[in-house]
Amino acid sequence: MPLIGDEFPELEVETTHGSISLPDDYEGEWIVLFSHPGDFTPVCTTEFTAFEERREEFEARDANLVGLSVDRVHSHHKWTEWIADELDVDIDFPIIADEGGTVGERLGMLHPGGGSATIRAVFVVDPKGIVRQILYYPKEIGRNIDEILRSLDALQTSDEEGVATPADWPNNDLFDDRVLLPPPSTVDGIASRESIADEDGVELYDWWFTLRDLDS
Repeated sequence: MPLIGDEFPELEVETTHGSISLPDDYEGEWIVLFSHPGDFTPVCTTEFTAFEERREEFEARDANLVGLSVDRVHSHHKWTEWIADELDVDIDFPIIADEGGTVGERLGMLHPGGGSATIRAVFVVDPKGIVRQILYYPKEIGRNIDEILRSLDALQTSDEEGVATPADWPNNDLFDDRVLLPPPSTVDGIASRESIADEDGVELYDWWFTLRDLDS
């Protein structure tokens, strides 16, 4: 299975939107691939409506939602029809029909001893096809969509600014939405870091722990 920092494997999959090549069909954009244990199950239904209701927020971040379970494509269609009829939510992102569990097994989404059902996994893949984040949840607990969006924001900010983000960013109790500069690894780098202590928007606690405002 791919780990954080690995290239996402090239996969040809059947979905409710037809055949898709992963990650090639989304080259230059982010992918949020998430698996669910099964169609017509209560927690999964609440997750799919939650993802769909926030889909435009993902798209605003150039991120594409892709669902997956071992159910057949006809089951996916019947389930999403039920969601539309009963909950008035139209699921507009593709759902992979991983009949036989080939994709789930390749991605480590099948739990040993758990039968063929996929666990609740989330793979965040960047525009270069690199796995940047992996999240796992037990069957009993639905995912937090805010956290997945927050993770996307943090990853994109890290890439664009060359920084790290504190715990609970951008709402850290001590540091608000400020970001962390990577610690220098050389003597010259330490001296250079200490020289920026008086710059606007920079707060130097120590050479290895330095915060700055995002707009600085």
